[in-house]
Amino acid sequence: MMKEYLLKLYDYNTWANTRVLSALIEQQCSDAKTLTLFSHIMAAQLLWLHRVQGWPPPEVELWKQYSVDELSIMHAKGSEGWKQYLNHAGENDFFRHLNYTNYTGQPFENRIFEILIHTVNHATYHRGQIALRMREQGYEPINTDFITYERIITGQLKP
Repeated sequence: MMKEYLLKLYDYNTWANTRVLSALIEQQCSDAKTLTLFSHIMAAQLLWLHRVQGWPPPEVELWKQYSVDELSIMHAKGSEGWKQYLNHAGENDFFRHLNYTNYTGQPFENRIFEILIHTVNHATYHRGQIALRMREQGYEPINTDFITYERIITGQLKP
């Protein structure tokens, strides 16, 4: 049951990030704050993926502004990496404890499912900031609500 939930959550996350990235590209968004917020989402998702997988840290900076081309690559790597991880993980893997240090060097321990939920929640939080910032800067923000995703994938709304 946990795996099914997490797969759906990460499908939603990929869908929402794809919509934001497409909006940034199509509207030729040049606002530094907006791009930095989306860059932060992409960098954090790669960082958490590497921690969970036990890989060396990725060569990303959490608050650097990346170009849309770099963001496209980061998005593809992160989305595919999380999909592969989730597809290969067993139910018990989600309850494993992970010891790690955050970007300031503080040690922490969390269960994998807590990290997975946090990663999507974190992205949702910052996508909300991006929507507000886009509107303030004269761009048209994109709807990334979970219920909109559900309505689209069930055919109740057109993409």
